[in-house]
Amino acid sequence: MLRFISCLFFSVSVYANSDNFGEFLQDIRQQAMEIGVSESTLNAALDNLVINQKIIKFDRSQAEFSQNFWKYINTRVSQYRLNNGKRALKDNRQLLNKIYREYGVPPHVIVAFWGLETNYGHNTGGHNLVQSLATLSFDRRRSDFFTKQLLALLKLIDDGKIPLESTGSWAGAMGNVQFMPTNVAKYGVDADGDGELGLWSSKKDIFSSAANFLQHIGWKRAERWGREVIIPENFDFQLANLSTNKTINEWHQLGITNANGDRLPDSEFNSSVLLPMGHNGPAFLVYRNFSAILNWNRSILYALSVGYLSDRLINSNKLVATPIDETLMSRENITYIQNKLNKLGFETGTPDGIAGPNTRAAARSYQVSRGIPADGYVGQQLFKQIQAESDAY
Repeated sequence: MLRFISCLFFSVSVYANSDNFGEFLQDIRQQAMEIGVSESTLNAALDNLVINQKIIKFDRSQAEFSQNFWKYINTRVSQYRLNNGKRALKDNRQLLNKIYREYGVPPHVIVAFWGLETNYGHNTGGHNLVQSLATLSFDRRRSDFFTKQLLALLKLIDDGKIPLESTGSWAGAMGNVQFMPTNVAKYGVDADGDGELGLWSSKKDIFSSAANFLQHIGWKRAERWGREVIIPENFDFQLANLSTNKTINEWHQLGITNANGDRLPDSEFNSSVLLPMGHNGPAFLVYRNFSAILNWNRSILYALSVGYLSDRLINSNKLVATPIDETLMSRENITYIQNKLNKLGFETGTPDGIAGPNTRAAARSYQVSRGIPADGYVGQQLFKQIQAESDAY
């Protein structure tokens, strides 16, 4: 294993900068053979393989605008997706209940992931997985990560777990729940016993693999992911982050109620407050199953969408909060904020137009220094505040 790892890092450093794709593939062959992939599989997978320049373009392109909570959730938890999800839940109830008994992940949660990942299997991606991952592995930007995925894919093919001609997303995610090859290898379940991981067509394999993954990344049986709440006007917004954990009873003492105004349940369960659109937007109390969703996908908006869709699938009410029609933030807007915060001494890191954890923390520190609600939200209100302050000098 140590030999394999050293070889892997050596090949990445050499061939990521090489113009010779053929030499790169020869190195991949050597690495794959060291983990037991047969020559016949490598010939079938790599002979006559060429770079797909469209994949490089997909990897380089990033959205011009950053979606806010309401834009994101209204798109993903649409009436169309909700109707199809309820139908899917009904049609697969017996199988999903069996999987729930085994793994502890409720049917509506699995269906919510299924719906958000591929619209219940309708959009699994049409890119050849070997070509996509070989292209991204050869490219220098994230060569190490994609080389590991390519080698895992070749091993899966050689073991007969997935077909050679399998297709998926441009980034190498595959099947109905869009697993990367390393996750397929580690968490994929051949529940129907046919020797393959039928993530494209076998619902037994699809649902069992999703549940197995969720169980391993922290999903807890019989617990909720979270709930919508109302926070009081005098709330200390610095407490609204995933790093601050308090019991539900402690949040109650700070004035937080259910979204309908009722008292929160009497509980010593740990939870955190999230304000995905700042202090003027909706508020959520999230539990440890929310962390499990984040372990599937690190996007807070994605995790909230999974939770909300799963609730709506079992006829929970719509969100109580009033939608905010806020102009989307462009990457240029966010880069402007990052540059200004850096100059003011609130370090965001290298400006990249993406409002990540460092930018949100810097924004919160800036808000504290200016005596405005310190919610860390990187939106239009912060943009205008910083812009007005800059124009004053």
